[in-house]
Amino acid sequence: MVGQSPLEPSEGRTAVLLEPFVHQVGGHMSMMKYDEHTVCKPLVLQELSFYESQPLAMRQFTPQYKGIVSVHLKKDSLGNLTLMASPRLQTESCARLSNAIGDSSVTLWHKCKWATDTGSEHALVKWSHTQLAKTFKESCPGKVLLRPDLQYRTDPLLEDANGNQPERNSSNPWGLHCHRQHLNRMSSKHNENKLHQFLLLENVVSKYNYPCILDLKMGTRQHGDDASEEKKARHIKKCEQSTSASLGVRICGMQVYQADTGHFLCKDKYYGRKLSPEGFRQTLSQFLCNGNHLRTDLLEPIILRLKALLSVIRKQSSYRFYSSSLLIIYDGQEPKENAAPLDNHLHFQKTNCTTSHGAHHSRVDVRMIDFAHTTFKGSKCNHTAYDGPDHGYIFGLENLIKILQNISEGK
Repeated sequence: MVGQSPLEPSEGRTAVLLEPFVHQVGGHMSMMKYDEHTVCKPLVLQELSFYESQPLAMRQFTPQYKGIVSVHLKKDSLGNLTLMASPRLQTESCARLSNAIGDSSVTLWHKCKWATDTGSEHALVKWSHTQLAKTFKESCPGKVLLRPDLQYRTDPLLEDANGNQPERNSSNPWGLHCHRQHLNRMSSKHNENKLHQFLLLENVVSKYNYPCILDLKMGTRQHGDDASEEKKARHIKKCEQSTSASLGVRICGMQVYQADTGHFLCKDKYYGRKLSPEGFRQTLSQFLCNGNHLRTDLLEPIILRLKALLSVIRKQSSYRFYSSSLLIIYDGQEPKENAAPLDNHLHFQKTNCTTSHGAHHSRVDVRMIDFAHTTFKGSKCNHTAYDGPDHGYIFGLENLIKILQNISEGK
């Protein structure tokens, strides 16, 4: 969506409408769609430092860094919140970051309706169902449906007597939740003249028609070196009470296209925290099931990609990827030669899928994301120097590969 900015018509700048990124399945910072191939997120100096100096071998496993966007807030007479941004499409170092604000080549504008709640000091952003549905349909062609009653709850979903969460048959609402929270914080804490910087990054799911995404929090430790004692204790407890401690990996979010219903099945971080090692394995199988059968064609290419990443991580001395995530991505639209017939209208129930074998290796991707707490020797924002590779991350990768191999072998 490009056009003239109605706020500054005299300057003749190209305007871009930023939208919530509807395929954000995890994390807490808001991701926004800049264009079809680019997303943006709030800039953290430590993450910028990583993207600027990451080893060449790692770049195939991380989103491409595209530049910096400077943003400030505006409100019009109707109370609409506007984000004005001036992107710089070349790399900026940490030292020169503060000078990036003055130069602008493009103006972005982003307008959201702010609805006033009675008795509340700050209004919350309201995106209508029509807006969100339109965004999702443009992103996912085909019969992907959004239920009109789609809502995201900040508390975990209600569970049945067996402790199971109900399944959402719609697009993932997590990104909208993060988007609301972030804009609310920006509006309440900063005035209109306050400048904010955002990173422009590759949209790693843009090439998929029906992006199935698994967000995995990697490693046995999640707190950064700069964490307060309170935050450190909180993160340690989360790790101890989840598969982070036992497996070195836990599920932070998921969306998987269900071919039998034409909807996305979604799980959030609260679901992932409660999983046992066996529950983790079952959910991994669920991620590879399209509602009719297990996508066995995906297993080998995913395993090979994870093994390649493992080889790279083992060679990265001093790197610690605390609180970073790993995305496993594939297209929910099967290659025609791979699709199994819908015999007897088979439906997915837990992890009991029939299997579909095919020689064609479906397109898959594995990407590391979220480096706000990543540290390494020589980092401009370094807190602590470590020796050797990140053994907690390696432990998680090894277990992930082992579980996928067991699924592949039918164990």
